[in-house]
Amino acid sequence: MYEEFFGFSGKPFQLSPDASFFFPSKEHKRALSFLEYGLNQGDGFIVITGDVGTGKTTLVQTLLETLDPREMLVATLVTTQLAEDDLLKLVAANFGLRPHASSKAALLGDLEALFVQQARERRRVLLIVDEAQNLPAKSVEELRMLSNFQLDGKPLVQVFLLGQEEFRATLLSEGFEQLRQRVIATYHLNPLSEDETLTYIEHRLHTVGWENTPSFHESVYPAIYDFCEGVPRRINNLCDRLLLFAFLEEKTELTAEMVEAVAQEIGTEFWGGRPAAGAEPVEEAVAPNDVFKTPGQPLETMARVMFDKANVQQRLASIERAVDGLGHSLSPAIDQLREELAYVRLMLEGLVGDKKITKGSDDKKTG
Repeated sequence: MYEEFFGFSGKPFQLSPDASFFFPSKEHKRALSFLEYGLNQGDGFIVITGDVGTGKTTLVQTLLETLDPREMLVATLVTTQLAEDDLLKLVAANFGLRPHASSKAALLGDLEALFVQQARERRRVLLIVDEAQNLPAKSVEELRMLSNFQLDGKPLVQVFLLGQEEFRATLLSEGFEQLRQRVIATYHLNPLSEDETLTYIEHRLHTVGWENTPSFHESVYPAIYDFCEGVPRRINNLCDRLLLFAFLEEKTELTAEMVEAVAQEIGTEFWGGRPAAGAEPVEEAVAPNDVFKTPGQPLETMARVMFDKANVQQRLASIERAVDGLGHSLSPAIDQLREELAYVRLMLEGLVGDKKITKGSDDKKTG
């Protein structure tokens, strides 16, 4: 609608994921490095988490653009609120099979036969599961069972799991130890910084031929960041409506006042409003050993406490540096990654052990 008015070749802020608009922020580049590393390993699970709208799907689409379909068979699941048998049928359908098998065992046999055939044709198999936080526990277990398929000691299928922050808590919960052992890389995608928000907006505009029409007053970018908090999908939503507003008002310069007007409209229409300006966020401090003691403690908080401990962050930073150096010295970097991941796993298992100890102590007291 406004594209012709501003001389754009297309919509710069469409909400649907599009790899052609991929913006390589610091976070997205690191996450992409983890995906590429995991893909090169050809084994296990890669987990990418992030809040709604942080660009997980676009990230994977960008990776897929680099793959040769003659060498890789890829299937993507988006609908994940399914029982385990239905999930397997959906996996089979997305790989091109007609899931007419009368039993689960027969369905698994059909999938294994397909994977073996692909391996013999020198094609790898990749399953991408989006919205993984919606997967029931039994369905997650079925995905893990797919990783058991092997030929000549090599896995036949690799799985990427994309989910919101609460999926991290799922992975840390009881009953998922075997899956955790098969996760070879994981990354949490954070929102853009304020500087990156400016660059992100201009990147998308330049992609459709922007030549400074409309122009942006210097106060516009901070105003957009304050409202969107660096979340790409929110930025797209706001900027799209902002350009529409400017078109209807026949304005060729965007101002902070215009951002405020559009933001107020969107705030109640789409996001149910936000805290008043200047309001301090309320966040309860929870010590690691107290995480499991508080009845009703949100799983999201449990995951945040576990994953955001300083030691874990330092170790993950070491992993990131190792990934960055893969191109220079592959073997030593892999050894370092294994050591660091082993440390993180032991630390997380220790936290789960604290839970069991605490529960045992409480049982004795009540006894």
